[in-house]
Amino acid sequence: MTKRTRPWGYSDLTDAQLPDWNLHTDTVSVRGGLARSGFGEGAEALYLNSGFTYDSAEQAESAFKDETEHHLYSRFSNPTVAMFEDRLAAIEGAEACFATSSGMAAMFASVACLVKQGDHIVASASMFSSCYVVITEILPSWGVTFELVEGTEEKDWAAALSKPTAVVVIETPSNPLMEIVDIAMVSRLAHKVGATVVVDNVMASPVMQKPLELGADVVFYSATKHIDGQGRVLGGAILGSREYIKTKVLPFARHTGPSMSAFNAWVLLKSLETMTMRVERMNSSALKVAEFLAQQDGISLVSYPFLKSHKGYDLAKRQMGGGGSTVAFAVDGDKAATFKFMNALKVIDISNNLGDSKSLITHPASTTHRRLSPEVQATMGITENLMRLSVGLEHPDDLLHDLKQALGN
Repeated sequence: MTKRTRPWGYSDLTDAQLPDWNLHTDTVSVRGGLARSGFGEGAEALYLNSGFTYDSAEQAESAFKDETEHHLYSRFSNPTVAMFEDRLAAIEGAEACFATSSGMAAMFASVACLVKQGDHIVASASMFSSCYVVITEILPSWGVTFELVEGTEEKDWAAALSKPTAVVVIETPSNPLMEIVDIAMVSRLAHKVGATVVVDNVMASPVMQKPLELGADVVFYSATKHIDGQGRVLGGAILGSREYIKTKVLPFARHTGPSMSAFNAWVLLKSLETMTMRVERMNSSALKVAEFLAQQDGISLVSYPFLKSHKGYDLAKRQMGGGGSTVAFAVDGDKAATFKFMNALKVIDISNNLGDSKSLITHPASTTHRRLSPEVQATMGITENLMRLSVGLEHPDDLLHDLKQALGN
């Protein structure tokens, strides 16, 4: 008999009551981390309390000394949040998870807990603008140095990782141009110099890419995106080894407070039950949209990892289960022509969010990446006619029709 997993959180189930086989991820998405109270509720319980009580002063002391497992304060841990953490960890294949208030809280905490003055970070050059600000402005103000690497050529990463490095941060696929970095190659090089590899897996989601299986040490998410996927709540998550979460993330988060609310965790728990179905549908539609756009007059660029024209196509096919739900494309013309196209859309909404059940289109240069200088935008390939389309759950025929009529084709 194969060794079974136990993705049941703090459940009171005995070993005899648990399945004696490895559960499929789809089953874990529904039942992982489930911790029922004495009432035997069918849906996950929502614990809207800030503090917890103890049977005695001795128990409180023991809990604070980590001798007894007991929730102390909802800024540290909460039963509803713990269910979300346990379920997502089981889906990801990670030993442990810490849930945060937002995706950027997850990004910052996952890296900041690992560095100190004098440390060095290496990161992929293409990334979300707020991540770029953290790595190139905020952490350097602490005395942390950095180097950015373009592309996925091994010689470039080897050169960057020829010196002592504390952390390597990879965003793959990147936001917004969906550029691909070789996680296995970078992880191998990074580990030679003792660096911890942190992967932003937001654009792929837990469904389409498993960075830990490819050699990464840490994965973080904006749970606001595909994990919720319905535009309701903010959230983030950091996943890695039990030692990393316990000795690095928790001490940092305990004193800086980027914790997830119990209500948001409850919403996200229910979202995990349908995440695979939603993301697979979005992924299928996104490929159809990308193939359609690539054939249209008036389109100067289409970037989607599972298009054969994408420079990272072969790598994406090796390390991803699908190209994701996001397509980057550009129309012929300038900013005015781009805005005219966006304003002509009738089904697709203009928004700066992504990973939603509703299809959303963004103009990165003037919104999500506006904080970056024109020079940095140019380096990332963010032009005034570039758009990011997050494909939702609408019927793909309606999306294609909407895009075609907006193009005037």
